[in-house]
Amino acid sequence: MKTKIVAEIGINHNGNVNIAKQLIDVVSVAGCQYLKFQKRTIEDVYTKEELDRDRESPWGNTNRDQKKGLEFGKEEYDIISDYCKAKNIQWFASPWDINSVKFIKMYNNPYIKVASACMCNIPLVEEIKATNIPVIVSTGMISKKELDTVLDILKDQVEYILSCTSTYPTKVIDINMHKMISLKKIYGSKYRIGFSNHSPGLTFILMAAALEAEMIEFHVTLDRSMYGSDQASSIEVPGIFKIMNNVKDMEKAWGSNKIECAKSERVIRDKLLKKILK
Repeated sequence: MKTKIVAEIGINHNGNVNIAKQLIDVVSVAGCQYLKFQKRTIEDVYTKEELDRDRESPWGNTNRDQKKGLEFGKEEYDIISDYCKAKNIQWFASPWDINSVKFIKMYNNPYIKVASACMCNIPLVEEIKATNIPVIVSTGMISKKELDTVLDILKDQVEYILSCTSTYPTKVIDINMHKMISLKKIYGSKYRIGFSNHSPGLTFILMAAALEAEMIEFHVTLDRSMYGSDQASSIEVPGIFKIMNNVKDMEKAWGSNKIECAKSERVIRDKLLKKILK
């Protein structure tokens, strides 16, 4: 496929490796090229006050309990890495802190992603630069000036820029597909341009494919009613297969740019022209 598809599991595994494996099974069978996770060192990303805040969750009564319950460590990522190899699908992650960059670097992933929420964290961006791993950047919540600052740091290490709106789920009026078109006009000669989806529907993913997005990323889940802040903006299993089948069909349908009688039309042309001429 020309359009690379990234299925983001993110934290929709709910801290359960078996759920992650089920999602890996789905996206690998569907034909996605990559899947993505999020990695955080909880104490580095959040303040003590934030972690101590009351929050009911399946893991306890504080925000700390919830954040730690959702986080995979080395044991889980070793399992995930081996499982992805067995399923012939590549994975990568968006690290939210410097220690997580160092952690992710151990796995020899094809990409590392700067999440929208981390684009203004310059020390983190510089740490990612030091990895020499190809980079994907996302553009939710940031200005052109802030994007240019990151691009100036990472330079040719950046491979993809993804148009994005960081609301979960994103309302139709806020999708802004023109943003991807603008990114193509401004940066398309140097970088590949794509789309990161936070809508629960399929429409805008397919619209991005029609606009020739070179990478499309969307959150995936087994069930949108599951616990988690990202579930409502995710695509369930039937939708994943629909997306992959439709994107493949759209790529086949592009054809050539020639104005001519297609090979498949020749028999019909001969029949119709004979009838009309008579």
